Amino acid sequence: MNIDDPKSVVAAAKIVADGMMNFYNGNKTGGIPGLFPPPYYWWEAGAAMGSLIDYWYYTGNTEYIDVVTEAMLFQVGPNNDFMPPNQTKSEGNDDQSFWAFAAMSAAETKFPDPPSSKPQWLALAQAVFNLQTTRWANDTCDGGLRWQIYPFNNGWNYKNTISNGCFFNLASRLAKYTGNQTYADWAEKMYDWVESKGLVSSDYKFYDGTDVLQNCTSINHIQWSYNAGVFLLGAATMYNITGSDKWKTRTQGILDATNVFFTTDPPDVMYEVACEPGGKCNVDQRSFKAYLARWMAATTKMAPFTTDKILPKLKASAQAAAAQCVGASGTTCGIRWNLGPTWDGSTGVGEQMSALEVIQSSLITTVAPPVTAKLGGTSKGDPAAGSSGDNPVASFVVEPVTTGDRVGAGFLTLFILVGVLGGAWWMIL
Repeated sequence: MNIDDPKSVVAAAKIVADGMMNFYNGNKTGGIPGLFPPPYYWWEAGAAMGSLIDYWYYTGNTEYIDVVTEAMLFQVGPNNDFMPPNQTKSEGNDDQSFWAFAAMSAAETKFPDPPSSKPQWLALAQAVFNLQTTRWANDTCDGGLRWQIYPFNNGWNYKNTISNGCFFNLASRLAKYTGNQTYADWAEKMYDWVESKGLVSSDYKFYDGTDVLQNCTSINHIQWSYNAGVFLLGAATMYNITGSDKWKTRTQGILDATNVFFTTDPPDVMYEVACEPGGKCNVDQRSFKAYLARWMAATTKMAPFTTDKILPKLKASAQAAAAQCVGASGTTCGIRWNLGPTWDGSTGVGEQMSALEVIQSSLITTVAPPVTAKLGGTSKGDPAAGSSGDNPVASFVVEPVTTGDRVGAGFLTLFILVGVLGGAWWMIL
């Protein structure tokens, strides 16, 4: 791939996108639209649909429009809020948010709207936002969102940064798209809460989460790339809306703190510092770099002053990721991009999605900025969407929750801590 030739980048993106969709059987006999087969969980399927919306946005390739539309509409659930009955018993706030992000990106990029008889992209994002505002938990730790939606799930007593960061990101983007100040107010409220609980440090490092049972006084200091990314785009969007020095400072600070996710040799190659060096990234974590790349690219549209720092990192990472896509059939992508053209032996949806997002994100200067309701947007909203609230817990047949059920976008939020507390250098205690 020639990183300086858009046609070459587009061609590489197609190879990687096709490789990701080789894992998908939701459009095949026996498959379920919107789901990848095990070991891939529901949230990651939503993230993958978001990456294909980005793929269309960057390349203009229409190949996956119908697949994405079918998948997303199949997973909206009976209340059009991404709470499908086959997932709700184990669904977390972060899981739901990744489907909302796909809908929000569809609205922002003018991805083809669904038929008028179906729920619309903007309304779906609004539904998730409205539903999550009802979960703001003032009864513990002065607010914030719990990781899990229902108390019978492991993780109910944890307030993880990604769930709260997803809400912040979505609120800021809804504020930008609609012009409604209420969304911006919620974004401010969420950032202030995260800051007050020490989930972000004074030098803008975002940590994993905090324990409700200890009144959110203990912090899990692991740093994941997607936590930095989700807050980076949210802060940049708030800067775009307000023009305030406060949000500019936060945007710059968060961006500077992402240096921990880039190698120095070779320079500027993205890596998941908490698990890649030891080869310990699980299925979920292998996709995390996709979201940092996605949100870094989008940040340049909201806060152009960041472009000179972000674009070289995206290009170096894209070139390195493409060089790693030499495994198995000759185009399978690995996850350890800093190894160069020596395939690391890993393969999966997360590997493909991460490579896809960073490769296509290097095209960010060639595409138009996100639209808004007043500037080119066509997606129809519903400010009252999701206001019916969560389904009562009693309405579910509560089956024993399996290990697989418990795995969501923040899987290691609770389970890796014991194994890494012994001195990982990226943990600022």
